[in-house]
Amino acid sequence: MERKKPIKRHKALQPLSRQHHFGLLFSWKLRKGFHKNIEIQRMQDFAKWFYEHEIAPHFKDEEKYLFPILEKDNELVERALKEHRRIKRLFHDSKDPEKSLHQLEEELDAHIRFEERVLFNEIQNVATEAQLQKIEEIHSNLEKSPEYHDPFWE
Repeated sequence: MERKKPIKRHKALQPLSRQHHFGLLFSWKLRKGFHKNIEIQRMQDFAKWFYEHEIAPHFKDEEKYLFPILEKDNELVERALKEHRRIKRLFHDSKDPEKSLHQLEEELDAHIRFEERVLFNEIQNVATEAQLQKIEEIHSNLEKSPEYHDPFWE
């Protein structure tokens, strides 16, 4: 089996890629919660916390600083924005929380993998050094979110 080489991410984009790692961990934690039959309300509370502390600021930064590097009607950016809207709706859906959390776990995971493997590579390829420098300045002192108080996945 052929091993994929790790993606060499530009230093300016590494903080956002690190946030993607936390998003993948979020999906893993939900999967663990479902596997352990954790009460849906506990997982929903975690999702609300994660949205506030991680997803909302991350999406805002991507949409404000990264996506404009590509052309306005770039199909990759359009796909990412569409997925951002869908993921936001799933985080806020209270009609069927269990179904929404299942969908969220899958869709956030797939979205992050798309951004890391496709969109970020494209941005990295076309961004000027000045654009990358600006992104690096903005994200140089990202604060780590506090630990969540209910580690139901352990």
